Amino acid sequence: MTATSTTPLFSFGIVADPQYADIPARPEMNRFYAESTKKLAAAIDAFNQEDLAFVVTLGDLIDRGWQSFDAILGCYDHLRHRSILLPGNHDFAVEPEHLPKVHDRLGMPARWHDFSLGEFRFIVLDGNDVSTFAPPTGDPRRELATARLEALREAGDLNAQDWNGSFSNEQLSWLRATLAKADAMQEQVVLFCHYPLYPANAHNMWDAPEVLKLLAAHHSVRAWFCGHNHDGNYGVIGNTHFVNVKGMVDTPDQNAFVVADVYPDRIALRGFGRELNRVLMF
Repeated sequence: MTATSTTPLFSFGIVADPQYADIPARPEMNRFYAESTKKLAAAIDAFNQEDLAFVVTLGDLIDRGWQSFDAILGCYDHLRHRSILLPGNHDFAVEPEHLPKVHDRLGMPARWHDFSLGEFRFIVLDGNDVSTFAPPTGDPRRELATARLEALREAGDLNAQDWNGSFSNEQLSWLRATLAKADAMQEQVVLFCHYPLYPANAHNMWDAPEVLKLLAAHHSVRAWFCGHNHDGNYGVIGNTHFVNVKGMVDTPDQNAFVVADVYPDRIALRGFGRELNRVLMF
């Protein structure tokens, strides 16, 4: 074996759906909201023992209430690595006047953005862009979301749920251009979004078929990491892996998080708690 096959180029941590709120648990739904600060703190302690390039949290930091951000974001003060946050549907379960401030509260440089590490490009997306809950009141994206959801319901689609979302044309155009640039530069692309695309599931983005078609048209795409479906999921299409990380909020005391070791030809996932080990070959 060569040194590159046994030593990762770099590693990163992954968390999905802490969904914190200081409210009573709902065991019938596997929701233990108030325990998430303890579990996230334990995950951060584990991450701090690793040499990581960053830690990404795949949305739903809170379950509801603007004030809930204070406690859960406070956990990241102890993280010694770069933190990358993106919003889930529950992160917009706040008072209407706070809706325009969610991305800033998460410290995002833009609603969608990308960055590179060596020959890998990471793309951070916002699947709440066109939804019935995230755009501020009066924003035309709300009307567009209502039309999209109604069309899916008329078609009887499994993911015709009001707690899912979709991309705007603006975000899709940016994604298309970013993937084309990555192709041209011979980069390997990893995407982060709150919502799944594949396999078929009630939690998938409304525009999953269109996004899958876009990804398939670009040879640089290696993996899509998401949350939202707390049970977790996995599928592969061609050379692209779709990894749905399990929800941290789902148990009273058992954790769920991942460390991803990145190699030139694969990403090896080390699962903690309820999460599984998995190797994503390119």
